[in-house]
Amino acid sequence: MKHSQLFIDSLIHPKKLAAYRLLPIGKVIQYTFLLITIVSVFSLGRFAAGMSVDTFDMDSLTGLTDYIEGIKWLLYPFTFLMLFVVTTMLIFAQIALYALAGLFILKAMKRRGEYRHIWRTTTFAITWATLLSMLADYLPVNSTVITVLSLFLTITLLIVAFTKYPKQPNIK
Repeated sequence: MKHSQLFIDSLIHPKKLAAYRLLPIGKVIQYTFLLITIVSVFSLGRFAAGMSVDTFDMDSLTGLTDYIEGIKWLLYPFTFLMLFVVTTMLIFAQIALYALAGLFILKAMKRRGEYRHIWRTTTFAITWATLLSMLADYLPVNSTVITVLSLFLTITLLIVAFTKYPKQPNIK
């Protein structure tokens, strides 16, 4: 299955997320790193736009402007590497925490599933939240509202996906 199809299904077809729990872990990790790369490139673009020389137009900062111009070739790759590492840690932690919450929700819904299945489903469920958090600075909404909305959206997508998980057998 192509990553583009996984991305589109993550955005449009939440019920398919349950089927993706059976994908190989390698494909899921590749998708996760694709999301991380998108976020990192977007953040680097925002950083590069914010670090333009025009922002240092003050006379007292001429030395700083010259210094930044001199090390710009080193600044951007190092910034991208740091953004990538930090974003990787944050997204993997976010997936793990949502999957842990999803484990409790799955048990409350009396559905069968293991943490590894929920983790895979959560990876695809956070796509909307990731895109929303990327665009949060361009929306006229408080960041707390965006965070709560992302949390609610991800949990809702997980619950919709969990409805397609198999039910637990009744043991008497």
